[in-house]
Amino acid sequence: MQIPVLETPRLILREFCEADLDVFAEMSADPEVMRYIGRGNTRSREEAWQGMAMMLGHWQLRGYGMWAVEERHTKRMVGRVGFLNPEGWIGFELGWMMHRAFWGQGYATEGAKAAIQYGFEVLKQPHIISLIRPANLASRRVAEKLGETVEGTTEVMGSDAVIYGIDRDRWRAIQD
Repeated sequence: MQIPVLETPRLILREFCEADLDVFAEMSADPEVMRYIGRGNTRSREEAWQGMAMMLGHWQLRGYGMWAVEERHTKRMVGRVGFLNPEGWIGFELGWMMHRAFWGQGYATEGAKAAIQYGFEVLKQPHIISLIRPANLASRRVAEKLGETVEGTTEVMGSDAVIYGIDRDRWRAIQD
């Protein structure tokens, strides 16, 4: 499957490649970056590689997945944004993770907006959720900037999560 490329004014969302491993492994080993991701544990370089392989496999199995996020002017990989819906998951999830050096620059919001547009317009999803740990205030702000609202709570990988969500009609309404 050809993974689509999405472009924003400052970012390129593209397929992961082998050259991304150094930056992705660095992100995955950072306790602050990983604090609210998965079980909250850092990952070894080998586990980061496996994570990249899983994200690429998600595209093959589901027809959608995570993009590597590249800063347009430097060509540096700065994070990941995209969709997850592995077997047994509670819904079509939009997630994001940025390298700590790029926090606070609006990249998560910018990339997530491009992804959510793709999810509604190309993938024809009726509803998109984001699962966010209650203490992750930065990600909660991103979800709110996207127009997502709190729909409830759940448990994910042994931790509480707030379910944020938005449907296609609301997304269209707030884009006008």
